[in-house]
Amino acid sequence: MKTILVTGGSGFIGSHVVRLFVNKYSDYKIVNLDALTYAGNLENVSDLENQNNYVFEKGDITDLEFIRSLFTKYNFDGVIHLAAESHVDRSIKDPLVFARVNVMGTGTLLQVAKESWKENFEGKLFYHVSTDEVYGSLGDEGFFYEDTAYDPRSPYSASKAASDHLVRAFNHTYGFPIVISNCSNNYGPNQFPEKLIPLFINNIVLEKPLPVYGKGVNVRDWLYVVDHARAIDVIFHKGKVGETYNIGGHNEWRNIDLIKEMCAQLDEKLNREKGSAEKLITYVTDRAGHDHRYAIDATKIEKDLGWKPSLQFKEGLGKTIDWYLANKEWLKNVTSGEYQNYYAKMYEKVDG
Repeated sequence: MKTILVTGGSGFIGSHVVRLFVNKYSDYKIVNLDALTYAGNLENVSDLENQNNYVFEKGDITDLEFIRSLFTKYNFDGVIHLAAESHVDRSIKDPLVFARVNVMGTGTLLQVAKESWKENFEGKLFYHVSTDEVYGSLGDEGFFYEDTAYDPRSPYSASKAASDHLVRAFNHTYGFPIVISNCSNNYGPNQFPEKLIPLFINNIVLEKPLPVYGKGVNVRDWLYVVDHARAIDVIFHKGKVGETYNIGGHNEWRNIDLIKEMCAQLDEKLNREKGSAEKLITYVTDRAGHDHRYAIDATKIEKDLGWKPSLQFKEGLGKTIDWYLANKEWLKNVTSGEYQNYYAKMYEKVDG
């Protein structure tokens, strides 16, 4: 039996990774470590609570002694590291939190894993999940490749770039077994509604303004979150140690075009007059240092590991909208902050 630590496993992407591994690998023990800050929501993994091969641990990845105690307790064979502060707007307002969690948190995990595994790295793997934003910004043409030079433009992407460098340094200095993936924008169920798609779905439902940065011409490559979890599974099991894999959806959309597609689908699904949601679009001052375009070349993972995205964007967006419309209680709990009481209800009584 392998024991795998998944950090940030109650967050948006992490919850989908934990669910996939728990359900697919009954001979693995999956330990979900999450600090349960604003974006970590135990309701995202409530369906796994009674699974025999699943354990939840609450804690901070920057707490060196706590992380040491976890490695002693579980003797992990692998780490899938997703825990991170990830919202660009928040990083602009409070960059030091991003430096602490994303850089020092990653360094803490690397150090403890190296101590725990000593020099016997056989069968061990530290998988660091990163972002395409470390590469900077593209013009109207071209793609990010695995060997594209780093050029981060926000405190968020700079902190992720720094953590990537730390991971690679451990590999080069100590022969430490790592893989890294850099993924494009994710969308799908359970995403915290500060991000564009769930925020706008919620605002359209509530008939509130849709704040569009600048002219809405910034371009992003979108990937359905379940496809990202599938890619992580493939890289963890088949990826070559020391390698980097770019994960992308082949779905480039200008923000304004994406928003108009959301508006059209929601008008139809909510039985509202055609064009009514578009009237909610409100242009606001552009984000500081807003990157123009991200686009991933995912040839390497497709060719070497046989992974491809399963959904195109319009279909995935429709499934995502349907999920939020069917889970209004989840959305209400998240937007009200009520979800933060879930841990107290479910775990603190047991701990006490």
